[in-house]
Amino acid sequence: MGKILAIDDDPGVLRYLFVLLMQTGKYEVKTLEDSTKALQELDQGRYDVLLLDMDMPRVTGLDILKYAREHHPDLETIVLTGVEDVQLAVTAMKLGSYDYLSKPVNNDLLLLVLERALERRHLKDRVQELREDFKYEDLKNKEAFQDIITRSPAIIKVLRYVERIASSQSSVLIWGESGTGKELIARAIHSVSPRKNERFIAVNAGVFANELFASEFFGHMKGSFSGAYSDQKGFLEAAHRGTLFLDEIGELSLPIQVKLLRVLQEGEYFRLGSTQNQKVDVRIIASTNKDLQVEIKKGNFRKDLFFRLNINSIYLLPLREHKEDIPLLAYHFLDKYNKINKKQIREITEPVMNLLQQYTYPGNIRELENIINNMVSVETSDKLTKSSLPSYFSEACRDYKGLSPSLEEKTLQELEREYIGKILEKTGGNRTRAAKILGISRVNLISKIKRYQLS
Repeated sequence: MGKILAIDDDPGVLRYLFVLLMQTGKYEVKTLEDSTKALQELDQGRYDVLLLDMDMPRVTGLDILKYAREHHPDLETIVLTGVEDVQLAVTAMKLGSYDYLSKPVNNDLLLLVLERALERRHLKDRVQELREDFKYEDLKNKEAFQDIITRSPAIIKVLRYVERIASSQSSVLIWGESGTGKELIARAIHSVSPRKNERFIAVNAGVFANELFASEFFGHMKGSFSGAYSDQKGFLEAAHRGTLFLDEIGELSLPIQVKLLRVLQEGEYFRLGSTQNQKVDVRIIASTNKDLQVEIKKGNFRKDLFFRLNINSIYLLPLREHKEDIPLLAYHFLDKYNKINKKQIREITEPVMNLLQQYTYPGNIRELENIINNMVSVETSDKLTKSSLPSYFSEACRDYKGLSPSLEEKTLQELEREYIGKILEKTGGNRTRAAKILGISRVNLISKIKRYQLS
């Protein structure tokens, strides 16, 4: 039975809500007329859903909502008010309320919204159960890692290392396959560091042509090239005193690498079209899905830049090497896309979870997120079933079972090559569509096509 707390300064409304909800036989209900006792009641009662009037004297609904968000973040709140105030509704939703209903409340609508709010609470409880093994108890800055969903000892070890290096001003190199969460780690480093109150700017170096990157990264002067109608700050200047995250650092051309090296060594740079050097105080966190040692041997990456970036090095495991996180991540993404798609899917069926745990994920966590997003969009029941799995995923699972030699006899590289080839064939060679299905960037896909010599 769901445990409900209703707070309203109108005793008639409270009697009405009590009778309505008790008649359903689904809820345990407590009512509270004196809002000054609300915070104490929330701390003592361990409720699932809060029905909250907004227009109350002394302690208002907004006061209670703010307290609930800070101290009881898993509590679902449904706001009830007779005040037709759109701005108040927006404020309530921003503070985390599940829904907003105007008085007099429609009985059927209230019961429907209440049922859905309770389902979302149960889903949060399910995710929390999956996280029970690792509560980050030995981490000093738990709030910095709240977006990193894991129960893997290997990933927890990385988070401990992040805490140790965060206070340093040194550069950091995060490496690992695409989709493993490198930007989340970079943001965590920033949020624990002394620069946490300054800007964090993330730049994907792979999406810019090298000529355009120089202009966007260092800024440019008016008239420095066609279309430069005014002076413009670059990413470096915008991140002054803060942190600049450079994703896909291995895609930068050698001339740009030389300029970046000067920033790291001297803390200075030149805007495009300017002869006057500018000073900058910025921490660089770079990431790559390439083996930069191999790129150095090929002449594609400067050794001196590598050593300047690699003062602190973090390697992120591919998802296939910490599969214990798959159920936790799957339910986390289910909750996320339930909200976005306004769905109320409560469960991932066992056959689906089994398939999710068997798959090798070339696109890692990002691909798992895309799969759950797709399933939530098309699922019509209250459970994720095999019928809602993306067709490419179902085909891949069938193909793995029929491979010869067997799956166990093939290397991960061979499996990845074979699977990427199938996706390219399915998309008619459309690299943009194939990259989206795989959950990786187009640049990364092109790199893999070259590496595996796929036509």
